[in-house]
Amino acid sequence: MAGTISRGIKAPIVHQGDDIVKIVADAVLAQAQAEGFALHDRDVVCVTESVVARADGNYATTDDIAADVKAKLGGGTVGVVFPILSRNRFAICLRGIARGAKKVVVMLSYPSDEVGNALVDLDALDDSGVNPYSDVLEAEEFHKLFGHPKHPFTGMDYIEYYASLIREEGAEAQVVLANRPEAILNYTKQVLCCDIHSKERTARRIKAAGGETVLTLADILKEPVNGSGYNSECGLLGSNKATESTIKLFPKNAQAVANAIQAELLARTGKHVEAMVYGDGAFKDPVGKIWELADPVVSPGFTEGLSGLPKELKLKYLADNDFAGLSGEELQNAIKARIREKSAELTDKNNMVAQGTTPRRLTDLIGSLCDLTSGSGDKGTPIVLVQNYFNNYAD
Repeated sequence: MAGTISRGIKAPIVHQGDDIVKIVADAVLAQAQAEGFALHDRDVVCVTESVVARADGNYATTDDIAADVKAKLGGGTVGVVFPILSRNRFAICLRGIARGAKKVVVMLSYPSDEVGNALVDLDALDDSGVNPYSDVLEAEEFHKLFGHPKHPFTGMDYIEYYASLIREEGAEAQVVLANRPEAILNYTKQVLCCDIHSKERTARRIKAAGGETVLTLADILKEPVNGSGYNSECGLLGSNKATESTIKLFPKNAQAVANAIQAELLARTGKHVEAMVYGDGAFKDPVGKIWELADPVVSPGFTEGLSGLPKELKLKYLADNDFAGLSGEELQNAIKARIREKSAELTDKNNMVAQGTTPRRLTDLIGSLCDLTSGSGDKGTPIVLVQNYFNNYAD
């Protein structure tokens, strides 16, 4: 009778140089034996990006960031556009950026950053008469209008916090608030776009308005600097604070790890499982309004069977419409038969029976499930086994 099952699986603490593929396979099979369940074809074995990067030793220092920023942006005044408000995700990157520049102009979006961390209450913004679509506020103007609001969860005044980090690294600091990317050109033409999911658009607009050197976080540490870790696709995007002077980068070997886990478990069990490396889930907190996805993607590596979107029919629509006159076993059999022959219906995007069935990629859905299962604290379950995900009512 079971539908989808998501199991958090404990693993040893992973260190640099560990065989992450063997660790994952050993942990899954040990839990299966301990709890008396079996692996099946198309089960999904998932491992968080954090331990994949740890095993690979994909780390860098603030000095590495500084060297790359100075080499690529000239070491003068650097505009830092639309960073998220995060001690874990961005603060240490900002330290490195400041260390590689003489002055840093941080341009924050308002009333919140792109992932929903609020700088100012929406009602207060409405009452102020400020137009967030056009008005550029210096930090002093913002404080006169709104005081020193603190983040509701962390208690941080991010305007002051980011400015102090820059000054601590020996650079001059300036903070402005605006939502038009081009506004940074009033301060400098050497720009680092620090938004995550809209970075290409931001960079394109700044370049079109006259930006001279316009890079994104994906351009910093996209190759090794002084032997550092790197990520050729994501650069600093997806990085996390490791120590006060080091960051753990998004894994650069995620695809190879996913493929190797699939091959390892096939060799040891004869079952063709799917595998993926997952990061932040793609969901929004309804109270804090924070959009969880601070990584560039939910899954940086996954096996071929996880490509695409779900292909599902909406059971309640069938029950309320096509089979409204049926009940009991007759209704069940009719719905099961419709599911078995559903492929033709799903090619028609206007067919109501397939509408409202979550048009999101499988990796985003399963990765979000895994992120919620493992959490980001002390559960100690960096591996998640998802079973029965591809089963349906007719199976």
